[in-house]
Amino acid sequence: MTRILILGGGFAGTECCLQLESYFQNDSDVEIVLVSEDNFVLFTPMLPQVASGTIETRHIVTPIRTLIKKTKFYEDKIKTIDPQQKIVSLYGTHEKRGKRIHYDYLVVALGSKPNFFGMKDVEQNAYTMTTINDAILLRNRIIDLMEQAENETDPILRKNLLHVAVVGGGFAGVETAGEINDFIADIAEYYPTINRHNVKISLIEATPKILIGFSPKLAAFAKNKLVDRGITIFLNAAVTSYDGKELTLKSTSKSNTILVTNSDHKHPNYDVQKIDSLDSNTVIWTAGIGTNEILRDSLFPTPKGRIHVNEFLQIPEFPDVFAIGDCAVIDPEIIKKKFPPTAQVAEAHAKTAAHNLMRLLGGQEMTSFDYSWKGQSAIIGKRTGIASFFGIHVSGFLAFTLWRNLYLSKIRGWDKRLRIWIDWNLDLFFKRDISRLKTMKKTSSDFKELDEVDDVW
Repeated sequence: MTRILILGGGFAGTECCLQLESYFQNDSDVEIVLVSEDNFVLFTPMLPQVASGTIETRHIVTPIRTLIKKTKFYEDKIKTIDPQQKIVSLYGTHEKRGKRIHYDYLVVALGSKPNFFGMKDVEQNAYTMTTINDAILLRNRIIDLMEQAENETDPILRKNLLHVAVVGGGFAGVETAGEINDFIADIAEYYPTINRHNVKISLIEATPKILIGFSPKLAAFAKNKLVDRGITIFLNAAVTSYDGKELTLKSTSKSNTILVTNSDHKHPNYDVQKIDSLDSNTVIWTAGIGTNEILRDSLFPTPKGRIHVNEFLQIPEFPDVFAIGDCAVIDPEIIKKKFPPTAQVAEAHAKTAAHNLMRLLGGQEMTSFDYSWKGQSAIIGKRTGIASFFGIHVSGFLAFTLWRNLYLSKIRGWDKRLRIWIDWNLDLFFKRDISRLKTMKKTSSDFKELDEVDDVW
């Protein structure tokens, strides 16, 4: 019996699992095992819409067990990976024993974590947008800010409450800023003492432009639309600290200036010399991807935070281990072509890894990974977007429609697609809900060391 163990239930891990099932569905000599902390696949590109109340929480998650047929699934947290002994250890909880799973081949698809670049205070005080819980917490936070500001008499504190700063001018940052801006605009009527224009949304980017990767024309269109809708954009602005109330910035340009564009100053070269901090009680961090802590403690080579793999997606030091998705990068000494850490590249990784495992078990030569970029799209709020497919650039409502159709097609399961489609259409006729749902959890530790550990051979 040959066991292929997959770690991670995201885009890469799930796609690899399903591909392997298609190859070995009738082969009783091959066992496929999948381990994930969650028992669902999360469609992360729609998290901003969950945070803004456009889509219901459960509609962007698909239970893994409804997708798999042959695979043995474990919902558990990974404790250690030992590639020398070919063992992965899982934690035990109060209800179940820990496990050590022995494998013949391993696929690491553990994704990435937010990168705070060593700023512990930012990590402690900022909100993130990587999990379903992040989206729920952020939605609750926005509603809570409006509730507090409605009855706040101190003008300075009120101003800080009504200022939301989004750090990172990539896809996640731009889409989050646009959705939060729309959300606040829609619910402001419920708060009589708050004028819509009292609320300030700032988008902060360390480079000279937002949405790097899009054509300059599309990026400029997005920037102008965001500014027209009241969002202030800071460019060449790197965050250095955040204590929960004050966000400290420094310029990354040679001229030591931070470019600021708002509805009063739309000229792209308008600059402000002495902005070194912003007052905000809410900062949303979408800048950079970091190393999964499990990989930091492993024997895998992780220069710059990601596992280096060869052209076959194997780890050269451990040829029976493949790494795919955001946690992996092909060694630049082997292939000069760069592949961005996106969902479409992760799924392409998964298909190549599964194909190579099939060929490896069949005694055939493996194939090198290659991928042709199919395009990208982003929404910037109020039924407006930008899109670029096969060299064709589109902006406005048409791009927004393309974004919706593309992402809807990526959702696994017709029932989930229908639910999301209904959510989108209900949004045309009904106002957004402003109920702030409290989340509670027990204070006891989730995991504990147990004397008994099951060995899975």
